[in-house]
Amino acid sequence: MTDTPSAAELLARPFFFCGIGGSGMLPLAQILAGRGATVAGSDRSRDQGRTPEKFAALEAQGFALFPQDGSGVVSKDQVLVASAAVEDTVPEIGRAKQLGCLRMSRAELNALLFNTSGTGLAVAGTSGKSTVTGMMGWILEATGREPTIMNGAVMKNFVTPERPLASAVVGSPSLYLSEVDESDGSIELYRPAVGVLLNVSLDHKSMEELRDLFGDFLERSAVAAINADDGEALALLPRAREAITFGIAQGAAQIGVVAGSVRDEPTRQSATVIDRRDGSEHALSLAVPGRHNLSNALAAISGAAAAGVSVAEAVAALAGYRGLARRFDIIGTSSSGVTVIDDFGHNPEKCAATLRTLKAHPGRVIAFFQPHGYGPLRQMGRELAETFARGLGADDITILCDPVYFGGTVDRSQGSERIVKMIADAGGQAIHIPEREHCGAHIAQVTRPGDRVVVMGARDDTLTAFARSILDQLEREVR
Repeated sequence: MTDTPSAAELLARPFFFCGIGGSGMLPLAQILAGRGATVAGSDRSRDQGRTPEKFAALEAQGFALFPQDGSGVVSKDQVLVASAAVEDTVPEIGRAKQLGCLRMSRAELNALLFNTSGTGLAVAGTSGKSTVTGMMGWILEATGREPTIMNGAVMKNFVTPERPLASAVVGSPSLYLSEVDESDGSIELYRPAVGVLLNVSLDHKSMEELRDLFGDFLERSAVAAINADDGEALALLPRAREAITFGIAQGAAQIGVVAGSVRDEPTRQSATVIDRRDGSEHALSLAVPGRHNLSNALAAISGAAAAGVSVAEAVAALAGYRGLARRFDIIGTSSSGVTVIDDFGHNPEKCAATLRTLKAHPGRVIAFFQPHGYGPLRQMGRELAETFARGLGADDITILCDPVYFGGTVDRSQGSERIVKMIADAGGQAIHIPEREHCGAHIAQVTRPGDRVVVMGARDDTLTAFARSILDQLEREVR
């Protein structure tokens, strides 16, 4: 990025988003439009007829959408927003080069808005970022702070009929809350007033790279909130300038839970939060299950505390938190007693957290997993296989289809069959069915009353529709 204008100068220019429907692109486009900028875009998924309801909702909000053929890039004044991974063969890229348009990545643009706000709050870590951002966002909103929120997932608290794709909230420009991404290294662009570090575990980069990225992130944060239960995160505490620690198991954490107070149910939980800085205790009620979500709640409470919200206010606000789309999102229960759950789990830690939540309660688990790419499957395939083999029991079943593929030149020589073999070698029960639709038919045939079916994967909005289709098939089987 060279010769970049100021944030004020940028907002006076028109924007064109290449891939406007992406989970990172869409909320940023909404924030810009909410601040008065003219925003247009294209998306390969729209051209392919995928998730038409999403693009209809964007058009209803005033976004001009074009085929991904370069026809929407018409002026050198336009700012082209595109992932650094977008190939030069994409027509918008070539057209923007011809016209001399400024090109920015999503992260560069988000970081510019973040760093020029009065107070930037950043949520980092390899798992849980979107949930904690949603929780913190609701705390700030419920306590009257009017935050601008940049999230990678739809936040149910902010959904309205007019704005069904509420992965962003346009509030005050002086308070900007965003999840920040380590997978592409763009976390280095942010200068947080408050930085929340959730965990450090294998994802897109090596552990050595992750330790450097997250350690530097803490050094740049004026105040940090750090998960004391995560050994890798806690080891980076000396890098923080000032810190609040949180944790469930770590008794030395400044914000934690009273021993024996946790009550976990299949769809909700409660606990007593203790602020060890002053000894105060606060009754917490969460409408989302799982120990990882209790940890996420402590992270959000601590991050909000670092921003000046009292623990009492934060805990009270979370009673009204409704969760995120595709984060242990219960689609429904069939009349035969089979529950279908839609979940974003795609790396070992996220998948393990979801499986732990399911296995904490009775019932067989049928875990469908769609890998979110061939590259990630090579990077973390063995760890994913171990997660499913260890996290599920002898009666449970793991089903994998082929990795999601939207085109491009990626190496597709190693696929899901390799992971299925590793799961079987580790003692698990796994099946590879290449076509996703065939997986759905198989699941509908093998389920029995009391089963929980979880649909897991990332970077593919059609997974929610797939989960719904399984529930529909289950109902047809009953009829």
